[in-house]
Amino acid sequence: MIARVPASSANLGPGFDTLGMALSLYAEVGVGAPSDDSAHVADEHHPAMIAFRRMGGEGDLWVRSPIPVGRGMGFSGAVRVGGLVAAHAQRHGDSPELLEAARTELLCVASELEGHADNVAASLFGGIVATAGGRAVQIRLSFDPAMVMWVPSFLTSTDESRAKLPAQVPLEDVVFNLGRTALLVAALAAGDVHTLRIATEDRLHQDRRFAAAGPSRAALQAALEAGAWAAWLSGSGPTVAVMCAVDEAEDLAAALPADGHTKILRIDHGGATIEAG
Repeated sequence: MIARVPASSANLGPGFDTLGMALSLYAEVGVGAPSDDSAHVADEHHPAMIAFRRMGGEGDLWVRSPIPVGRGMGFSGAVRVGGLVAAHAQRHGDSPELLEAARTELLCVASELEGHADNVAASLFGGIVATAGGRAVQIRLSFDPAMVMWVPSFLTSTDESRAKLPAQVPLEDVVFNLGRTALLVAALAAGDVHTLRIATEDRLHQDRRFAAAGPSRAALQAALEAGAWAAWLSGSGPTVAVMCAVDEAEDLAAALPADGHTKILRIDHGGATIEAG
């Protein structure tokens, strides 16, 4: 059996640790021996295997993933979800109905392992999700944009990035982000693409993270100047996520700095699935 899990982009600007988006780039986690050389066997220290064992999984596990590691596209969250989904299917059966009924339980375990819920919630449920208090709800979208991901060659450590964030922030910055987060959810549901640029502004984390990732700040600015609806630092970075119309994605990707490569993706709406291996 094989768990197929989408990558993710977290925060979406102002929604720190509360908003996540699933992307059409997929990790696969399978039980048993890999069938070809494109996959590797997960050892006991691999995040997929740790999750698999945590859920009671038995035997060997393999992983195949094109998701860039350490780039803010949810690799660790995706493979952790994959390990949990694979173990659940091994123990309880691989029907879609059983997986659907278990998603909230799996979210709680995945969030504990990951340390925050936004990436794993998106990878589990698909779409754009709001998550808090052990729950996750998909935001119903009235449009289906392209996502241009600008991926630089350098890495970012999520733990190190989070450690640099202050323990206290000014009240006006909290209010700013609360307002932008509410506006973003409403704009996504209404299809108000003209509001997305304002709605994805942030005062809590992006500027501090950009201080160590100057090329990412330049890529975000280039995306907005080229006419993107919105752009944000994907998770802790250094990848920049750019939202735009599907027919404008190629031109927008070409306008981004050459010191990174681009992936033109869509929003994944299905989340984690289990397939016969």
